[in-house]
Amino acid sequence: MAQIYLAGGCFWGLEAYLAAIPGVTGTRVGYAGGVLADPTYAAVSTGTTGHAETVEVSYDPAVIRLDDLLFLFFAVIDPTQVNRQGADVGSQYRSAIYYVDPDDEPVIRGLIDEVAARWSAPLATQVEPLTSFYPAEDYHQRYLDKNPGGYCHIPASSIAAVVKKAGLIRQIRALDRQAYAITQDEATEAPFTNEYDHTFEPGIYVDRVSGQPLFMAADKYDSGCGWPAFSRPISADLLTRRADHRLSRQRVEVRAAGSDSHLGHVFEDGPQELGGLRYCINSAALRFVPLDQMAEQGYGDLVAAASA
Repeated sequence: MAQIYLAGGCFWGLEAYLAAIPGVTGTRVGYAGGVLADPTYAAVSTGTTGHAETVEVSYDPAVIRLDDLLFLFFAVIDPTQVNRQGADVGSQYRSAIYYVDPDDEPVIRGLIDEVAARWSAPLATQVEPLTSFYPAEDYHQRYLDKNPGGYCHIPASSIAAVVKKAGLIRQIRALDRQAYAITQDEATEAPFTNEYDHTFEPGIYVDRVSGQPLFMAADKYDSGCGWPAFSRPISADLLTRRADHRLSRQRVEVRAAGSDSHLGHVFEDGPQELGGLRYCINSAALRFVPLDQMAEQGYGDLVAAASA
């Protein structure tokens, strides 16, 4: 097994997230990058020992490559933040990658360059050889397994979805900057100027990440909202819903069940003759497959329905 040491804010949630990744064979939380020997949590919490809350990750390179593992790590932290993640502030919450194999450094640097291209601000994540690692106290190990309601900047939904993300890592890493921001970071594209706002050809719309068919073009209508609007999905189990409280009014977020990608929102202001719903979906989260290309792209079983 190979090892890498990752710091990214509170180590409770980061450990739970990393432990769920297929190919990770073991995790342990502790303190790295500091000057005090055998530090305690109380000492590290003062921010004066130089340590960062860190997760020791053992993994099988035959199952998950280091660059893919690090890509998933960066998916749940803000690498532009200095000495903080979420509501936790202090040098002990900085982001860092500590390596033990010198051959890992160029892999790490290359992945950081890839991640940096998705951000407008410079990355603050440190990259250093590991000089020391001190395991944290027992009660910190697998903390969220023992305390499911414990606070962490990494939401439980991200921990639950990481298996899906790991299985689609090649497709996710291939996304352009806008598609990544929308599907992975829940951004919203500009209205009226996006790719499929005015597309009404026969065909289907599929999940840009997984390729799973999601909507029939026949169920798309011009809502005037500036984004593709659908009255219904191909099947209800293709989508998941969850409450979205990020704006002053509550909305219902829609995600692709197969990839956990953010798609958009569903509202109850659609045409009553079509069921009363408006699935307002970002174009960048979808890929349109015209009717005459469906069979050659592997969607032949839906040609008859798309032709109706």
